[in-house]
Amino acid sequence: MPQVESIKKGSELVFRKPESEDGSEIWKLIRRCKPLDENSMYCNLLQCDHFGDTCVLVEREGEVVGWISGYIAPSEPDTFFVWQVAVSPDARGLGLGKRMLRHLIQRDVAEDCTKLKTTITKSNEASWALFRSFARSMGGELTDEAHFHEEDHFDGHASTEHMVTITFPEEARAAA
Repeated sequence: MPQVESIKKGSELVFRKPESEDGSEIWKLIRRCKPLDENSMYCNLLQCDHFGDTCVLVEREGEVVGWISGYIAPSEPDTFFVWQVAVSPDARGLGLGKRMLRHLIQRDVAEDCTKLKTTITKSNEASWALFRSFARSMGGELTDEAHFHEEDHFDGHASTEHMVTITFPEEARAAA
């Protein structure tokens, strides 16, 4: 069931699971959120169709303004992995990224998750700020280490990605 939050009088944000028909709008949102990596429209369609329980889409007045794709890591069933976070330029400043993360970890599908992981390049200041703020708000511990290396994994075509891990204390997870 969609979750509705008011942001100001007459304006609401609707948080919901994506449906396959949302794939093209998500793809368009990501294209507006430079410098995010653009996946194919088909990839976004599959994320909606196959991973809808672990993804969130946010609408304001019928327009897609937020998106997080994620999944429960098959090799780590206690870990929620965040693949991508996108917030429309006209919805920035609302704390939407953190609100979407909180929304996702509150879902039943994530009830056994004690950690959240994502990868971030050292230069992506916005992502570092989001995940540090989220970790603080949850009372969690944030650690990172180089994981996908520029030369070894990206053949020099992309920067090293650091694996960021947020470990939730039991009481913070229960309060989420």
